[in-house]
Parts: sequence; C-alpha cells; structure tokens
Amino acid sequence: MTNMRDAAMTSKAWPFEEARRVLKRYEKKDPEKGYVLFETGYGPSGLPHIGTFGEVGRTTMVRRAFEMISDIPTKLLCFSDDMDGMRKIPGNVPDPAALEPFMQKPLTAVPDPFGTHGSFGDHMNARLNNFLDTFGFEYEFASSTAYYQSGKMDEILLKAAEKYDDVMAIMLKSLREERRQTYSIFLPISPTTGQVLYVPMKEVTKDGMITFTDVDGTDITVPVTGGNCKLQWKPDFGARWAALDVDFEMYGKDHATNTPIYDGICRVLGGRAPEHFTYELFLDADGHKISKTSGNGLTIDEWLTYASTESLSYFMYLKPKTAKRMHFDVIPKAVDEYHQQLRAFEGQDDKGKLNNPVFHIHGKDVPASDMVVPFAMLLNLASVSGAEDKDTLWGFIQRYAPDASAENNPQMDQAAGFAVRYYNDFVKPTKVYRAPTDQERAAMQDLVARLKVWDGGLDAEALQTMVFAVGKDHAFDPLRDWFTALYEVLLGASQGPRFGGFIALYGVAETIELIEAQLAK
Repeated sequence: MTNMRDAAMTSKAWPFEEARRVLKRYEKKDPEKGYVLFETGYGPSGLPHIGTFGEVGRTTMVRRAFEMISDIPTKLLCFSDDMDGMRKIPGNVPDPAALEPFMQKPLTAVPDPFGTHGSFGDHMNARLNNFLDTFGFEYEFASSTAYYQSGKMDEILLKAAEKYDDVMAIMLKSLREERRQTYSIFLPISPTTGQVLYVPMKEVTKDGMITFTDVDGTDITVPVTGGNCKLQWKPDFGARWAALDVDFEMYGKDHATNTPIYDGICRVLGGRAPEHFTYELFLDADGHKISKTSGNGLTIDEWLTYASTESLSYFMYLKPKTAKRMHFDVIPKAVDEYHQQLRAFEGQDDKGKLNNPVFHIHGKDVPASDMVVPFAMLLNLASVSGAEDKDTLWGFIQRYAPDASAENNPQMDQAAGFAVRYYNDFVKPTKVYRAPTDQERAAMQDLVARLKVWDGGLDAEALQTMVFAVGKDHAFDPLRDWFTALYEVLLGASQGPRFGGFIALYGVAETIELIEAQLAK
C-alpha cells in the first residue's frame, strides 16, 4: 500500500492530479467537519442523463484517487436543485396541461404527473437515486427544498442578508443594465400563490428580513430563513459551497465564466472556495454541442443498448478537458480499448496501474478480461455471417477459442449480444460493397489459391503474414490500399480488422467461399 501511495503522489493521471490539489487544502490540519466533501449538482427538471453519469463518475474517480493518498474520510454529496421553479412543462409527461397552473412553483410543490410520488421533484429525485444506485455509485443525496425548509441553509441565508450589498456587487458586474434594475440574489416564495418570484427587493435588513411586492400587489416582509425564499442559482452555487464547506466540484465548460462569481460569493459568505475542475462538453457526430433540448448525440440508454457500463466509464475517463464526439461510432473503439487496458493491467508496475484508466473505473478490484475476440471483430463476423443472434457468433468464437463459453466468458457473451444489435442497427444499413479493380481481383484470386493449400491451421499471425505477402507480391503501394480493398470488396466497409485474425476466426474455408462469392458478383 505504501508503494502504491508513493506512486499515486507522482502519478500524472488526471484524477490523482486533482486529488493532490484537494489534499493540499489540508496539509496543515484536517477538515473541521471531519471529512473531505465532493459534490455534484442535479437539475431535476429533466431525467438523469449521460452528463449526470459523467459528472458523478468522474467525481468518483477523483474521490477514489484521494482515498489512495490520504486517510481523511470522504463523502460524495449529490445535490438536487429541486426548489427551483418549474419554468417549462416537460414534453414527455402525461397530461401536460394539468401542470400549467403550477408554473413557477418549486418542483417539489408541483404534483407528480406520473402519480407515483408526492411531487414532480420527488419523482425526479427518485429517478436520480435509482439511476445512481443502478451504476453502484457511493453517494449521499441532498434536496435543496429539504435544506432550505429544515433550516440547514438558515445560517448562510442570514449571512447573505448581512452581506447583501457585497454579494449584489459581485452579481451586478456580470449582468446587463436592464437586468440589474430588477435583480436580487433572493427569490421569495409568494405567500399568495406559492410561486418562486423573480422580483426586486424593496428592503433587505442586516438581521435577515426582506420586503418585496407580491403577485397581488401588496408589500410583504418575511425572514429569509425557514424556506420563505431561496437564492438565485449563481449565488446558490457559492452559498452552498460556503454552507457545506465543499472541497471539490466539477462542472462543464459552460460554467467556466461563472467560476469567479461562485468563488467570490463563497468567500464573501465566509467560506473557502473549493477546488474545481472544468470539463469540456461532448459533441455530436457533426461537431455540434450535445443538447438535451435538441436531442442530438447519445443518451445513456442508447450507449447501454450497445455496450457495457464500463466502456462508457472508460470513455468518460479519457481526456476530460478535450471536446470529444459522442456518437454511436465511438462505441466499438471504447469497448476494445477498455479490454486492452484490462489485459495490460495485470502485468503493469504500480505506476503503470495507477495511470491505467481501468484502475480509475474499478479501483483496486480490477477484473480480468475474458474477451477472446475484439468487439470490432465481432461486428465483422456479424456482417459476413448475417448474424441475427449471438449464438451464430458463438459458433465461430468456439472454433477459434474452444475453451470459451457463455458461462466462462460472461463479458464475451454480453459483447456478442451487443455486437449483433449494433451490427443490425448501424453497420448493416450503411454497408456499401464495390467491385475490385483488376489488380485487386488478381490479388484476391491469389489469396484464394494460397488459402486452398494453407496448412498453418488457425494461426492468426501466420495468416496475417501471408495476406501481407500477397499485397506485396501484387505491388500495392502503400500496402494499406490492399487491406482497404479487402474491407471494401468483401465486408462493405472502409475499414476493418487485422485480416489474418479475421480468417482465423471466420475459418479458412469460409473465407475462400466469401472471396469467391464476392468476386463472382
């Protein structure tokens, strides 16, 4: 453990770099609250999504790294902003018209249109908890409504009233002139309608009383405490950091310009700004930012239809500060790279293990990979065999690896099912075959002739060497043009697997038949 901790203190893996920044906060003394607090936020106006998974997953990676280098206890708090007013009615709820009278009311005061919980906010919070539990995250849940109404935010709200001018000064610098005229950090709850009001304050006293005009035109004075109001979202960010003594929070690049605001408000309210990590946003296939509203890019359900949770965690780990396309075509690569890293892990030294993404996905309990055939190869097998179910693929897999089975290789079995689904949904509709050139036809006929007298068994490397020799003998320059021809003529794709490995898996006789059939067309 000591050696691993030493290696962790110098590891260049980004979770360790972040963890060391958090540890530096307590190099002189341990936290008074008794633990280091990692936080993530959730907007319950919509369902948990792939970004929610990424934020909690990445924060968990930093938390795990911190636990490697420190004995200070840790907590991960998933905070739901469920006291926000409902600004628009989601399109996917039953009888949306029934929610219209509840516009601008806190989400926990809006009836649950699904009829399963006490409010819309409660329903969405339950969905978040189920979501996080499904993926095995360790966390504590916190509700904004519960915090405001129970008094947990009272001390910081009183401080915000006392320091009202200072907090307003930070906010007003970031607002347009017309917005400044009506802006207040406090959002009172209307005693008349129960709505969250965006109204200017007529008076804010140092002892925590606010006066505003209610929707019926009367002036109301209430204390800021006890759930009578909440903070605007930017002040709420900084105030929550101060109230809970948050040590680490990450958020998307779209929040980056607000970081000085969050930090400044936290400090004015007597808190210490946490360490923060800004990650880049995901892009769709066309390079546009993924948006929940427009529905472009992948959902978490879509990813998990075609690949494992671990492959998604692997994708989330990679280069979080670099914008990445997140579309269906990244899935096979993520699956195969994840298993490559699993296979490498066992033979690595401590430094290598701590830099390996699978450590940050699994911690010290990294499983072995039982994938005897790469996912990309399974897709090619599904293509040439027209597989409609994973049993078809298992016929080829077991000839190549006789000891493999669905029982002994559960990851392989799961991947075979995913591959059939992925092939039928994405590969099959886009397959485009072409006729070979004269040079390519002659080379493929030569390949058939050599395969017919092949006596090297199913040795993938030997077969690859032979295929390579055919390309050289037929003067392909560059040689990759020969392999591209094989993919485009035989598989209907512009790229493919190591062809020797494909022959070993698909079978020599079957490959001869495939080539002859395509040349005959």
